[in-house]
Amino acid sequence: MASKNKRPLPQGEQFFTPGASGLRKAVEQRSAVPMTFLFTQVPKWVAPAVLVILLLAGFALANWVGGVAALAVLVFVGWLAYLSWPSLGLGGRLLRVAMLVFLVILAADRFGAF
Repeated sequence: MASKNKRPLPQGEQFFTPGASGLRKAVEQRSAVPMTFLFTQVPKWVAPAVLVILLLAGFALANWVGGVAALAVLVFVGWLAYLSWPSLGLGGRLLRVAMLVFLVILAADRFGAF
């Protein structure tokens, strides 16, 4: 019996990249369960709220704790960017690269690399 709190998966979209092989296919297959869990079991506001809190901690804490927070955001955003890459246009790709570069610089600064 389905719970009332579960959201159905979106219609008409493919999760897996057609014809993918190697690393992309493996990452997409391993990501299917966590992505489905995030979409169907976790309220919509939780992931963005956690990311904002971690990013604010990365800005506010100028030590290794801020670096770990920024690194967590970097990993999550990088994961989503990798999964969405094949369906993006040039503008979307540039925006994701810029965000990842910014998060790398922030994390490196907090770990004392700069």
